[in-house]
This record gives sequence, structure tokens and C-alpha cells, in this order.
Amino acid sequence: MTAIFNWNMLTKTRPSKTKNRVKQNNSSKAKVDVTPAQTDEETPSLASGMRLICTQENLATHLDLVSHAVPTKPTHPILGNVLLIANHETQKVQLSVFDLNLGIQTSFDAKVQASGELTIPVGILSDIVAKLSRGDITLVNQSPLNTEETEDNHPEKVEAGQNQIMTLIATTGRYQVRGLPTEEFPPIPEVNSMLKVRVPVEALQAGIKGTLIATTSDETKRILTGIHFKIESNGIEFAATDGHRLAVINTSLSGFKKKKQTEITEPLEFTVPAKALVELERILSSRTSVEPVELFYEESKGLIEFRWGTQRLVSRCLEGAYPAYQELLKQDFKQQVTLEKAPLIKALERIAVLADKKEKSVSIRLNSEAQQVCLSLFREFGNGREEMTACINSDSDMSVSFNIKYLLEGVKVIASAEIQMQLTQKDGPAILVPFGNREQPNILMDAQYLLMPIFKE
Repeated sequence: MTAIFNWNMLTKTRPSKTKNRVKQNNSSKAKVDVTPAQTDEETPSLASGMRLICTQENLATHLDLVSHAVPTKPTHPILGNVLLIANHETQKVQLSVFDLNLGIQTSFDAKVQASGELTIPVGILSDIVAKLSRGDITLVNQSPLNTEETEDNHPEKVEAGQNQIMTLIATTGRYQVRGLPTEEFPPIPEVNSMLKVRVPVEALQAGIKGTLIATTSDETKRILTGIHFKIESNGIEFAATDGHRLAVINTSLSGFKKKKQTEITEPLEFTVPAKALVELERILSSRTSVEPVELFYEESKGLIEFRWGTQRLVSRCLEGAYPAYQELLKQDFKQQVTLEKAPLIKALERIAVLADKKEKSVSIRLNSEAQQVCLSLFREFGNGREEMTACINSDSDMSVSFNIKYLLEGVKVIASAEIQMQLTQKDGPAILVPFGNREQPNILMDAQYLLMPIFKE
């Protein structure tokens, strides 16, 4: 789905005098001036404007957290910036990035001497801060830019709508970066929903990781570029398909009601872009807190929000009806083959060396009498063959071929010591499900990974 925001509508509450500044800002939005180090006592104290002191580690960590939401090629210069708001009353700094579809916001403690806000290109700011030594950093916003073309270097009052200059003072040097007027920054939408679903972090991560591999990057199949959520009172179902495979993860919410949450009377269904969930999973992987993630969904606006602690991620959902994937799972999968996961992965990785775009199918032949599975891939220049011990619950032998990349990815996301492959018939689809000991037994989760076969002539 393309961004449906109207830029003029976004900025209609902003002062009109800022609208014609975009072109002149493009060439100077990342201008940097480096001058010798300056002590805190020498730093001019502004009568108005932001001033704060924070640690390099805090600023670098939180900039990295939000910076991934910035598009590679922003449709407007301001969308490549981070909005930094310092609050003297709360002694906190808030960082926000929003590309009109995905917004990430975070905050951290700092010594805020004067409240204020500014927007700075997030890429260059992140690079500067990441390379500084650990220690305190002082941030001040002022105008004009301190260069040799400036008649004087005294800080002036920052007017509304005026280009702002962020001055960053560290122990080893002093940097200045030109920003854009804060009035141009589009606010991250508020998700107004009475429904709040509290999801354990591990369950949310398992659902995202287990289905993300089955999404497509083909923009002509827009609805398939995301993960479909189905939320009921006792659990969440995650589903993704690219037309060749289907991944479905069911996680339970039963027994997880430490705090009251809204009762779900009817299932909620929506599809979240894969990009947003990649960022969510990345951020959650670095969390140390065991507190759950709060999920809010506003159907009228098509918005989903994930909130935890002082951080939030807001995404616009994908429009359109998701395919009726449950019908594919209702087939009669009569034959079951159980294999150890680790040896199967190794065998597939070895055979995959022979695969390329021209030939990528691996043949799986079942030998029920010997209780063995044979994996093979044939090429003009050579071939590969692997045999494995398996538990086959059928008296008849059969063979089927699958895309080896899809099969290997499916085996890897099944979180158990063994894999059970359920088959219908020759050249029919197969379902992979976990079997034996689970990698995370504390998570009540069912996984199904369906593969469509490759037909051999």
C-alpha cells in the first residue's frame, strides 16, 4: 500500500511560512562544522532554545533504535530526520522517526537544562554519536550555523519555522548539524482504541520469526508482503504466504492475565507490513525486561500500535482481504515422517550447494521398509545424495520434490528437536510441524509450515 497521507493535510496546522523552505534546505540539511573542543563553561547559555546533557551510550542506543524506520530514499527531506524533544519538567529526551507508514518512538533520562525540540538528519547524527568516546555529551540548538561565512559566531534566538542548528559538544570535539523546522515534522498518529491485548514478548517474537520467512517482497502482491494477525480471547494466530508456502503459528494467551485486559468478543484480523515487524522483532531482541508488549488496534484508521515501557511502534496496516489460507490446512495428510532436526538441516545445507536458479528442487524418497529417507539433487555436472534414518508410519513408498530453499527455511524455524513431515500423496503438499522436545517449552505454541510441491515431468 502506498502512503495515503496527504502532505498538505499533514502540515495544515503548521505555520504557512515554513512551506516554501523545503528546496533551500535540501542542499544543507547535513552540513557539519567541526571546531576544537569547548568546555562546558565556555558553551554559550541560550536565553531560549534547548540545552541538555546525556551520555553517549544512551543517545547512541536510542538513535539506533529509531533510525531503522527511516526510508532509504525519503519522499520528503523531513522524513529522513529524527525529532528530538527535551523536557525540563520530566528530565527526559524523546526521539521520534516517522516515514508516513511506520513510526518508532523512544525516550530516555537526561539532564535537561532547557526544554526544546529540533529535527536533525538521523543518519549523520547516528554516525557522529556512534563514533564518539563514552562520556557526557551536551546538545544545544542555535542559529545561525557557525562557519567562516557567518559575520559573528554568537548564538541567536531560534525563531519558529527557522532552520535550526544542533551543536553537539563532547570531550574530544564540537559538531554542528543543520536541521529542518520542527513544524514540518509529521506527528506519529495516536492509536485510539479501547482494546488492549497484552502479549508475552517471547510469544510475539516466536510468531513473527516463524512466519516472516513466508512473506513475499513482490509489491504486486501487496497483501502478501505482511503477516496476517488473527486475535481471539485465548490466543493470536500469525500467518504468512507467498503463494508457494504457508507458515502459521498459534500462540496462547491463556494463563497470561496478570492485569485486566479488554475481552475480545469477536476475532480481530489485520495484516501488518513485514518491514514494521522486522523492526519490532529487532527491538524486542535487545530487551532485558520481561514485561509484556501491549497491542492496540484501531480498525477505522487501519493502525496498529505495539507499546512497551517508554517505547512505541506504530504502523499502518495493509489494505485488502487476506487469502483463505486455512483451506490449505484441511487436506488429508495421511503419511507422517519424523526426522531429527539437526541432521536434516546439515544434509539439506550440503545438498543446497548444488542448487541454483536453474535447478533448485530436492527430491525426497521414502523407504518405509528400511525406515529411511533419501534426499537427492541432480545437475548436469554432478549430483548429491543423502540418506537419513526416519520413522515412517506408512507401508507404501513415495517421492515428492520441493524447493530446497523453502524446505530448509521451514525446517529451521520449527522450534523442536525433531521435525514431522505430514504428506498427502505423490506430488502433493506437505506440512512440517514440531515434534519431540520444544526449544521454548514455556511458550504454548503450535506451528505449521506448508510447502507446495515442484512437479517433475
